[in-house]
Amino acid sequence: MRDHLLLENLFKEKLEKAYQLATEQGFSISISIVDSSGLLRQFMRMDGAVAGTIDVSIKKARTAALFGMNSFNFGQFANPNGAIYSIEHTNGGLISFGGGVVLYNEYQELVGAIGVAGASVEADQSIALAAAE
Repeated sequence: MRDHLLLENLFKEKLEKAYQLATEQGFSISISIVDSSGLLRQFMRMDGAVAGTIDVSIKKARTAALFGMNSFNFGQFANPNGAIYSIEHTNGGLISFGGGVVLYNEYQELVGAIGVAGASVEADQSIALAAAE
């Protein structure tokens, strides 16, 4: 039970950090936190964020968690000349551009990922990286 609460607190902290950064930068985004299995554990859609950002933020987080790498790095292999081109069509849909970042616990074990969508891809990635620290 204690480990579960620690994990939920970690996820909540990361979501709140992303919210704070987006607010400071003037963005309305959706923020998703998934566990290491890619299952949604925390979610927030800020006022003004378009509806399409919901699914994109979840898929960014799922991609990072399921493959153990940030969605930006994943995209380097999933491009038309990459070894895993078209993999985005697996696992219920994946995202191969920035904004999904893996999350680690204090023992450096992968415990999940955060997905940010609604700003520019660069800003999504920046917010997700900063929140994941």
